[in-house]
Amino acid sequence: MAIYDELLKKTSIFGLQLWVLIGTTIGVAVIILLFLICSMWFFCRRNRKSNPKNSSHKPIVLNAQRIDIPEFCPVSPKTPTKFEHYPISTQEPDSNLVLLDRSSSISTGLSRNPIESAEESRTIVHSRERSGEGSSVDSKETQPSTYPPEISQYGWGRCYTLQELKDATDGFSDENVIGEGGYGVVYHGITDDHKQIAVKNLINNRGQAERELKVEVETIGRIRHKNLVTLLGYCTEGSHRILVYEYVENGNLDQWIHGDLGYSSPLNWENRMKIILGTAKGLMYLHEGLEPKIIHRDIKSSNILVDKDWNPKVSDFGLAKIMVPQRSYVTTRVMGTFGYVSPEYAQTGMLNEQSDVYSFGILVMEVISGRKPVDYSRPPGEVNLVEWLKVLVSNKNSEGVLDPKLPEKPSPMELKRTLLVALRCVDPDSVNRPKMGQVISMLDIDDFPYRDEHRAGFISRKKNQVQL
Repeated sequence: MAIYDELLKKTSIFGLQLWVLIGTTIGVAVIILLFLICSMWFFCRRNRKSNPKNSSHKPIVLNAQRIDIPEFCPVSPKTPTKFEHYPISTQEPDSNLVLLDRSSSISTGLSRNPIESAEESRTIVHSRERSGEGSSVDSKETQPSTYPPEISQYGWGRCYTLQELKDATDGFSDENVIGEGGYGVVYHGITDDHKQIAVKNLINNRGQAERELKVEVETIGRIRHKNLVTLLGYCTEGSHRILVYEYVENGNLDQWIHGDLGYSSPLNWENRMKIILGTAKGLMYLHEGLEPKIIHRDIKSSNILVDKDWNPKVSDFGLAKIMVPQRSYVTTRVMGTFGYVSPEYAQTGMLNEQSDVYSFGILVMEVISGRKPVDYSRPPGEVNLVEWLKVLVSNKNSEGVLDPKLPEKPSPMELKRTLLVALRCVDPDSVNRPKMGQVISMLDIDDFPYRDEHRAGFISRKKNQVQL
């Protein structure tokens, strides 16, 4: 009772009872202690984020395994590279992956004096400012001591040092710039062994470079095809994220179709068909030659590179999606280039290989006509390439769709066959579109039956038909 009476006594501090004063003091002490602990934790966490040297690896997920890509891979430029083909991961990529503001296409192999291409409108989900530089690329080196042994299993190519790429591009000189866009800058480079390369320096904005690295690795990082651009290697030194591709010397198709080439285009009908057929073979490999299949999602003229012999190579896999087995589609945000995106994908976000087929059909029309998919500088009836072309074909004026810059006209049979392929690929109903393997067969057959309706010699749009 004596202690109880003491605690009830009033003190000289504001007349508070002793027990109230003791409780208040203890409470304040606890609050101060918690504040100090939180402050120390926040300070340590901020230091870890601001100091990249605290972590020596940048992890990405590939093939359902966790693989660490070292930030710095000192590799001898003389080290030979061995490429292998391995199965693609059955793990579906993050469906929320959004690659933002691809407002200007980046080609991985343009000429040193590229023809200026017209601006392209893109379907953009968010805007992205070009601030800071970074880059990322995927690669495999044959020396397992350079990085974790798991990397050597995937055929990534080699891991370049930043100094190697600076030497190859004259310090990333503006004179070596061969492409520029919302994701970075592409430079032409020459390695110490006199090999020409295309160096894509990615803009590392909000981790975008890391996401682009993942997409590139998941797609072309481990596959090889003569009509797909080859990813040679990468550099992840410091904050840089750099992709290294093979150099394709003749630039991109957009330059040759829409560039200022004078009255007559050097791109004759034979070369145009070579580009169309080669592109179809590259897409067929992605859709039908791999398991799981790869959907490119951004087929367009500026993403088709051409070499000195006019062989096409599909490039820019930054928007690509992997479709896991047992799935007929993948739901994702609508991304791509305005005018090339299939109507069902634009309306529902449901993506499959038929979306690429539609984009390929638009590309074929573009190659034949020399016109852009959507061109607001033309008269109202000619703004939309698909509708304009269908009207001419319906009026039996197939030759009216030809690019006026063509040096010579194709035979009527060749023209009709190519128009048929294009029209079937852009059928509003995706079920009626052919697979890329069927497209190749149609292009290769000389005596294709144009008027046999049961063999798709017409374009069905509900009850309307466009017959060749």
